[in-house]
Amino acid sequence: MRPELSDYRHLSGGKVREIYEVDSKHLLMVVSDRISAFDFVLEPEIPDKGRVLTATSMFFFDLLDGVPNHLAGPIDDERIPEEVLGRALVVKRLEMIPFECVARGYLTGSGKKEYDAVGSVCGIPLPEGLVEASKLPAPIFTPATKAELGDHDENVTFGAVAHSVGSDLAHRLKEATLDIYTRAADYAETKGILLADTKFEFGLDSSGDLVLADEVLTPDSSRYWPADSYTEGRVQPSFDKQYVRNWLTGPRSGWSPESNVEPPELPGSVVEATRDRYVEAYERLSGKKFGDWPGVMA
Repeated sequence: MRPELSDYRHLSGGKVREIYEVDSKHLLMVVSDRISAFDFVLEPEIPDKGRVLTATSMFFFDLLDGVPNHLAGPIDDERIPEEVLGRALVVKRLEMIPFECVARGYLTGSGKKEYDAVGSVCGIPLPEGLVEASKLPAPIFTPATKAELGDHDENVTFGAVAHSVGSDLAHRLKEATLDIYTRAADYAETKGILLADTKFEFGLDSSGDLVLADEVLTPDSSRYWPADSYTEGRVQPSFDKQYVRNWLTGPRSGWSPESNVEPPELPGSVVEATRDRYVEAYERLSGKKFGDWPGVMA
C-alpha cells in the first residue's frame, strides 16, 4: 500500500518544488503545477505542468547515459504517494552546490542584457555586434547564485564559483555543464529544436562524486526554440515559459516587472497555450505521447 504524502516530513518548498524526507538517505521531490516569472509565483497554475517537467527530466536522465544523477527509484516507485504519482521522484540526499550552472549557446535573456552593458557575460568577453538570439562562437558557462524565494538569481564569474567551492570543483562543474549542454543541444537539433540555454543543479554524494540533481532540460530550466523559424535579431517563439514572460511584459497585461506589485492573473488562453507548449516540447523531444504518462487524465 502506498504511503500518504502526510506520512513524510516536509523539509522545504520553492517556487515549483516541494521536498519531503523519505528516510535518512532519500527525499521525495514533488513538482507542482505552479509557474513563476520575474520572481513571482503566478496564478492560476498550469494544468499538468508538474507531470510534463517530471516526464521531461526522466527522459533526459535516461538519455544522458553515463552522467550520474540523483534518481533513487522509478516513476512508479512504491514510496511515491498516489496523490502525486507522475509528478514526484524519490531521489538521493546530496550535498547541494549553491550555484545554478548555466550553459548558453545563444545570446538572450539576462546574458543579452549583460552583453549590451559591458560586452561580456559573467566575465567572458564576446565578439562585438551580437544581437538578440545570436549564436555564440562556442557555448559558455555562466553560473548564477541560487536566490531565495522572491529574490533574483545573480550572474557571477567562474572565479567567484572557484573562490566559493574551490578551483577543482569549479572546473568539474564547468566541464560537466558544457558537456551535458552540448549533448542535449545536439540531440534537440535532431528533433528540430534549438536549445538556446539551460541551467543545471549539481550535488556531491558521500564519496565526493558530482551528481546531476533537481530537474534537467525541462521547459522551466531551458529555452527551447523551433529551429525552422529561427531568425537572428528578434525574440524567438519558444516552447518554454518565455511565452508567459512575453505576455506579462506586453501591452495586454498592463503590468511591468519594475512595478513591484503582484502580476495579474494569467488569462485562460495564456494558461492553455502555455500547457500546449510544454506538452509539445516533451512530445517532440522524447518521441512519446504525454497522454501515456502516469496520472495524466484522458
